[in-house]
Amino acid sequence: MVGLDISTSGVRLVELSRNDKGDYTLECYASETLPRGAITDGNIDNIDNVAEAVRRVWRKSGTSARAVVLGMPSGAVITRKILLRAGLTEDEMEAQVESEASQYIPFALDEVNLDFDVIGPSPGSGDDVEVMLAAARREKVEDRVAVAEAAGLKPMVMDIDMHAARAAVARVMLLGSPAADRGQVVALFRIGAQTANFAVLVDRETVYEREQPIGGNQLTQDIVRAYGMSFEEAELKKRSGDLPGDYEQNVLLPFMESIAQEVTRAIQFFFTSSHHTRVDHIFLAGGTAILHGLDEIVASRTRVKTSVVNTFRGMRLSSKIREAQLQQEEPAYLVACGLAMRRFD
Repeated sequence: MVGLDISTSGVRLVELSRNDKGDYTLECYASETLPRGAITDGNIDNIDNVAEAVRRVWRKSGTSARAVVLGMPSGAVITRKILLRAGLTEDEMEAQVESEASQYIPFALDEVNLDFDVIGPSPGSGDDVEVMLAAARREKVEDRVAVAEAAGLKPMVMDIDMHAARAAVARVMLLGSPAADRGQVVALFRIGAQTANFAVLVDRETVYEREQPIGGNQLTQDIVRAYGMSFEEAELKKRSGDLPGDYEQNVLLPFMESIAQEVTRAIQFFFTSSHHTRVDHIFLAGGTAILHGLDEIVASRTRVKTSVVNTFRGMRLSSKIREAQLQQEEPAYLVACGLAMRRFD
């Protein structure tokens, strides 16, 4: 199976392999941009346009795999941790989960796709187990399935974007990073086109999550206002770097300062919503994270060690991949990488 990340700005595909020792190899990766308006607020508004982009990214990648793992935007999924009695059979647990789900889901159960996963024994009660409940509107799930099928692919797993990102970050953290030390409080700020997803992990488990209203499209809009370009032209020039000499000082730097401010605000929300009083490390991810110097600005404003996620750190690379180009792009592939890792579950 390959990981297929369908986001507001584009689609990204990652294929991984793994040897008997558990070492990963990045076999191929590719991306395709989406027309503006094809996806809005996580909703697929034009299935044909998105399916065509998926077909292109599949051909560009060179993979032969047609089975795919897809991700749902975190904002489209309701997740809750619930307690159930230990020792239930699978059928009993499923019935109990459906009964509990009706308390948390503001829709009729026949309108949602529902799943659950047993996390393990409850720390507070030896007679109970913790169970993660996840539910999404059926129509939103079916839209993503329809896109993959229209592109000639076979959807096998539907994950959650943030869970996939967490899995990919956890793998990176385990490669000798101090952020992996027990009790470390690690923040992941993943910047998309329209919003940024902020999550805090303790011992590689998510303890807090929220969305912040900032994304890469804001920088494009700033370019539009500053230089009188169309949105499409501004987006192209933003990617190529073909902009006037005052761009970095007058447009890019204020945007990066606003990102740092949003990270700071998100951390303050986290402190007021939990018993935690510190963050030990910040990881930046998403296409916008590659902006030169953004990590230094965030570190300066938050006074927390900050780094850009090296999504494929420690992986072998197939002979088809150019390492220099990969290093420039890999923060944008965090979700796609996490989805691709589901192949080995």
